[in-house]
Amino acid sequence: AALIHQGQKQENQDPQVETQQEVALPDSGHTLRIQGSDGQITQMDLNQYLWGVVAAEMPASFHEEALKAQAVAARTYALHRGKTNNHPDADLCTDYRCCQAWIAKDQAQSNWGDKAIEYTNKITAAVADTANQVILYDGQLIDAVFHSSSASATQDAVEVWGNSVPYLQSVVSPGGTAFDGYESAVTVSADDFREKVGSAFPAADLSGPPSAWFKASVRSDAGGIKTVKLGGVTVEGTAVRELFGLRSTNFTVTTADDSLTFHTIGYGHGVGLSQYGAKYMAENGADYREILAH
Repeated sequence: AALIHQGQKQENQDPQVETQQEVALPDSGHTLRIQGSDGQITQMDLNQYLWGVVAAEMPASFHEEALKAQAVAARTYALHRGKTNNHPDADLCTDYRCCQAWIAKDQAQSNWGDKAIEYTNKITAAVADTANQVILYDGQLIDAVFHSSSASATQDAVEVWGNSVPYLQSVVSPGGTAFDGYESAVTVSADDFREKVGSAFPAADLSGPPSAWFKASVRSDAGGIKTVKLGGVTVEGTAVRELFGLRSTNFTVTTADDSLTFHTIGYGHGVGLSQYGAKYMAENGADYREILAH
């Protein structure tokens, strides 16, 4: 910038444009073996892996405190899952259905367009500023699970997976409605429904109209379907969600003569950290430690 003496006017000068520089991601000193979608195994520093997880799992537009919470959860999840993983030659994989989603930096930056440097540095800061921080319970790494958005509350782990976990209890979690897909619907023809249910639950009686197929649903306090009578067979809500690709177990069903429509609220299993809940808390003044403790 030009030096201007006191009293001197600055006229007809072009505005200064600051070019944003990409900030280097420091190494953690801890190396992981990561199995990609092609089955190839790559060695990478824990921080490099975490950068790709945060970029893949949470929108980079989120508040920096939410991104920090995601970084600590992802670090904890990775180190915990690395001790109990199902990959004989790798610590973790890049499949969100098994471990955590992951995206390479060049691909993420391509997706971000003109926000690439800004978002790259936000995620680098989230990883670097929480360096070496993990979540413990009774001195042990927790299973730091997370999901996109809950309804009005997160789910108790026992309601979803059958095991009570002291740090994965149901808590109030506002903010889910900010997610574009907070409410969604899936319509299935009666014939497709019979075929899928018949294969998964052969004892289910799906004679008669679709309106008679669902009975006696039992919901958790957070709103998710725990069990439902489907053609006379008691079925877990998680099984229905998986069978029909529903966004959550918090669903209702409407029927027509030849089809059924599932109406869902929220996205994900609902246990642990709600990402949109973290966004809401951060925007209302909570830091990442408060978000994770909640």
